[in-house]
Amino acid sequence: MIKIKYIRNGRGNRPPGVISPPRAALAQQLDRGMPSVERRAGGEARICAALQGSRTELREYLRTGAGTGETGRMTNTENRPAVRSERRGNIVLVTIDRPEARNAVNQDVSTQLGNALHEADTDPEIRVVVLTGAGEQSFCAGADLKAISRGEDIFPAENREWGFAGMVQHYVSVPIIAAVNGTALGGGTELALASDLVVAADHAKFGLPEVKRGLVAAAGGAFRLPEQLPHRVAMEMMLTGEPISAQRAHELHLINRVVPADKLLDAALGLAEVIAANAPLAVQASKRVALGISDGARPSEVEKWKVNDTEMINVMSSEDAMEGPRAFAEKRAPVWKAR
Repeated sequence: MIKIKYIRNGRGNRPPGVISPPRAALAQQLDRGMPSVERRAGGEARICAALQGSRTELREYLRTGAGTGETGRMTNTENRPAVRSERRGNIVLVTIDRPEARNAVNQDVSTQLGNALHEADTDPEIRVVVLTGAGEQSFCAGADLKAISRGEDIFPAENREWGFAGMVQHYVSVPIIAAVNGTALGGGTELALASDLVVAADHAKFGLPEVKRGLVAAAGGAFRLPEQLPHRVAMEMMLTGEPISAQRAHELHLINRVVPADKLLDAALGLAEVIAANAPLAVQASKRVALGISDGARPSEVEKWKVNDTEMINVMSSEDAMEGPRAFAEKRAPVWKAR
């Protein structure tokens, strides 16, 4: 069992990133025989995790990795950025460009996507961000498990308080439209939940299948999905791990529009143009009021992130959390032990 204690430093009380601390960092600390890990997050908070129990098993899990994301080599093998930004007048189109890895999130993605959002939020000429994934197969497949298995940190290199993908705790004022071009499971759905509007291709799917691997949706999905769907619908999705179609997501008002795949970007950019035609200060103020954003934070989510981080690390250190990925890799049914 891993116990977490938050220590506030007087500059704010927002907890740090989604995984506290990152799995790779924990594994490195375990290798060095250190009994505890300390991480600063944006100068706002520190987290101390006292590790108790079997370090050998925890280290094995941390290195093996777990989650729902696809794996893949780092994008720099082709010498291209993991995230592309393209100005379209007052709109910036941001693309996660790792189609060979189903646009899974590694540190390059987290750093570059976080920076792209920061630049858009601080540029008075940018009125709307449209976020999509490269290719037609996947919007985002969640965490890059191969990167995690290599001991790599998948969180932003510097601004760790931005959380998973540099986005889920990055509370920008500029509106974000997710253009979901394919499967969005696990972390992909959590990016959609962190967006303000969602336009989806008709073949897209949404879901939080983490429980099928002995995990929890730790990038905000476990509390944001019940906020954005009828409670029992969200609970069914989370407890069964079963996905829903874009059409069903639209019926449930989880997303704004469903369009043919070849019309996706046109539809998302068209919606962005309608927003961009409005007074930018009024648009951004409206978003901040609606989400309760104040000084770059969402106070209403502080306690939720604390519970999220505690439960995630407790689950992550369990035998079931190691069994899930192992069973998946061995193509067999998992044998759960509830410990």
